Amino acid sequence: MSLTRVAKVSDVPLGKGIEVAVEGRVVALFNVEGTIFAIDGLCPHACGPLGKGTLRKTTVTCPWHGWQFDVVTGKHLQSQTIKNATFPVTIKGEDIFVSLS
Repeated sequence: MSLTRVAKVSDVPLGKGIEVAVEGRVVALFNVEGTIFAIDGLCPHACGPLGKGTLRKTTVTCPWHGWQFDVVTGKHLQSQTIKNATFPVTIKGEDIFVSLS
């Protein structure tokens, strides 16, 4: 598993998300009650920026058209067939590492 350092824990405010670039991909990081989750940062509907969406508990709402995903599982809340990729997150000290493989 190849880890890429993408941010510091302090870069991701509690209850918020940010976008980072990892190996040429957009990844959205979310801080849910102190735990960092990573999912594909592009909404499959129209490539909206999920990292800029509104986070409520573990649900992010795409700011463009309102599609909602669970940031823990990547699953779309209204359709069982739609799922965004999730990525393992490792915290070392203050650094956040993500693995795309």
